[in-house]
Amino acid sequence: MLIDPLKATLLVVDIQEKLINAMGDPEGTRARACWLLAASTELELPVVISEQYPKGLGHTLPELLAAAPGAQVVEKTHFSCVAAQCLPASLMGREQVIVCGMETHVCVLQTVLGLLALGKQVFVVEDACDSRTAASKAAGIARMRDAGAQVVTREMVLFELMGSASHPQFRHISKAYLVGEQP
Repeated sequence: MLIDPLKATLLVVDIQEKLINAMGDPEGTRARACWLLAASTELELPVVISEQYPKGLGHTLPELLAAAPGAQVVEKTHFSCVAAQCLPASLMGREQVIVCGMETHVCVLQTVLGLLALGKQVFVVEDACDSRTAASKAAGIARMRDAGAQVVTREMVLFELMGSASHPQFRHISKAYLVGEQP
């Protein structure tokens, strides 16, 4: 199955101020998430951002919010966005959810398993997910794949959202996000 821009939403899980520096690749995660958010926003994909207990863990990184100014931010204390019942109707009303964030083996995993249980088609953006250790990230990705989630990369997301080189933004997106050194 392919990502359909009319059926999909991007969900960014818990990329927050007081968590980012504990990750295995904090700068890479920050840069890749910004890249994905900015490109998705330009392609007019709806975006939802979750925050795990922001009072204690801080808010979403400012550069992520700047990359997706129209994103809806939701708060939670459950690890799973589904268990927290914080996901808006705009996301829940769509069949497909593209997911990235932190930590891969905890909040991302539990959210993805919850979405799958609800019958959603879930795409996990592996290169925009992170955990404190590589082993934890790998275990989370493997478990989500085994449960039925599609594991994708940021570029796969972009090309599937555009569908063809005749997409009106193909030239711009190619130059802005695919040429030169990428995060």
